[in-house]
Amino acid sequence: MSRVYVLGGEQSDYERNWSKEGKSLTGMFREIIEDGLLSTNISVEEIGKLNIQNKVGAFVGNFAAENYLSQGHLGAFLTEVDDVFYGLPSARYEAACASGSVAIDAAVAKIKSQEYDLALVVGIEMMKTVDSKLSGAFLGSASYYEKEAQGIDFPFPNLFSKLADATIEKYKLETERYMNNLAEISYINYSNAKRNPKAQTRNWFMSKAQAKMRKTESNQLVGGRLAVSDCSQTTDGAAMVFLASEEYAHNYCKRNNLQISELPYIKGWGHRNAPLTFDSKIKESINDPYLLKWTRVAVKDAYTKSGLTVEDMDLFEVHDCFTSSEYASLSCLGLTEPGKEYEAIESGLITFEGDKPVNPSGGLIGGGHPVGASGVRMLLDLYKQVANKAGDYQVENAKNAMMLNIGGSATTNYTFVLGKD
Repeated sequence: MSRVYVLGGEQSDYERNWSKEGKSLTGMFREIIEDGLLSTNISVEEIGKLNIQNKVGAFVGNFAAENYLSQGHLGAFLTEVDDVFYGLPSARYEAACASGSVAIDAAVAKIKSQEYDLALVVGIEMMKTVDSKLSGAFLGSASYYEKEAQGIDFPFPNLFSKLADATIEKYKLETERYMNNLAEISYINYSNAKRNPKAQTRNWFMSKAQAKMRKTESNQLVGGRLAVSDCSQTTDGAAMVFLASEEYAHNYCKRNNLQISELPYIKGWGHRNAPLTFDSKIKESINDPYLLKWTRVAVKDAYTKSGLTVEDMDLFEVHDCFTSSEYASLSCLGLTEPGKEYEAIESGLITFEGDKPVNPSGGLIGGGHPVGASGVRMLLDLYKQVANKAGDYQVENAKNAMMLNIGGSATTNYTFVLGKD
C-alpha cells in the first residue's frame, strides 16, 4: 500500500472565546486554513492548480454545529474562505468526539485510492455559544440520548463516572487509590499544558492536592465520582493538517529543500465500534480482560498494520475526555496489563519525563476539547513530535507516536500511528 504523508498543519489558540471576539464560524475557518497554508508553505495557487486537475479534496470534522450554531453543511464553508475552493470536493464528517478522526480516515482512503494527491483536513467546533448546562445536553446526543441523556444535566460526566465504577468493580481496586490515580492523571495533563502555547489551561492552576479535593468549592463534583478536575474543557477551536500522496510528498520536499525521510507518514490505523450504550459495553466485556474491548482491538489493529509494538512508541496522545477514560486507555495501549493501569501512573511512566509520555500536549483535559477538532489536533501533535517541531513540549528523539480518539462512551474508536523511517 502507498504511504500517506503528513505535511504539517496548524491549531488555533484553544484559550480563545470566539463569540466574545465577535467572530463567526467563517472567521474560524478562514484563520485556521490561512495559518495552515502559511505553516506548510502551500499557496492558494497550488490549491487552485490541483483543483483544476481534481486532485485535491477537503474533509471537515465537526460534531454539533447544528446545535451550537444552528448551522449544518459545514463542508461548503471553505467557499466562504477563498474562491479557490469553488468546485473543490468537500464534505463534513461526524462521529461524536471522533469526528476529526473519521475525516482523517476518509482523506487517507481517497489518497490511497490515488484519487487525490493532497487532502486538507479541518476539525472545528464552537462550543462557547451556550451555557454549560445546555452544552451538556448537546453533548448528550453522542450517547443514546433517549436512554442515557434525556433529563440528565451532564450526561457524559455521569457516563464516565460509571466507567470509573465499572473499573473499580471489575478489577477489585481500592477506591481511594483509584481516585488518587485519577487525580494524578489530571495533574499530569494540566502540568503538560503549561508547556503548550496553544493549550486552553496553560495559565490555570491545578495542583495534586486540589485534584484530590473533590466535593469542595475548589473542585466540585460534576457527575457521580468525577469532579471538575476530572473533566475536559468546553472549548472553541480548530485544527487542520495536510495529507499527501507519496508522489506529491516527494515533489513537496524538492520544492522546500527537504528530504522525504524528514516527513512523517501514517504507518498504521484502527477503527472499531463498540455497542452504543454504556451498559451494553460493560455487559459484553464481562468475560474479556479489557473493560473497553473494542478500544483495545482498534489499538491492536494499528500496531499490526504498522508492524510496530508498544515498545516502539515514544509517546501517545489519548482521549482524556475524563480522567477515567485515560485510565482505562493505558492497558488498551499496551502500557500495562488490564487491571494494572495504576502501575503506569504510580511509576511515572506516563509523565512528560517518563519513558512513555501520555498527552505531552496537555491532552483534552489540559489542552482543550473542541469536540470535532480533537482527532485532527491529536494527529497534528503527533506530526509535531515526530518532526521535532513541538517546541517546549517536545519529547526527545520521538520517532513513532500513537493517538487514540474515541467518540461517545468509547463507542467509536480510532487509532493512528505516525512515524518516520
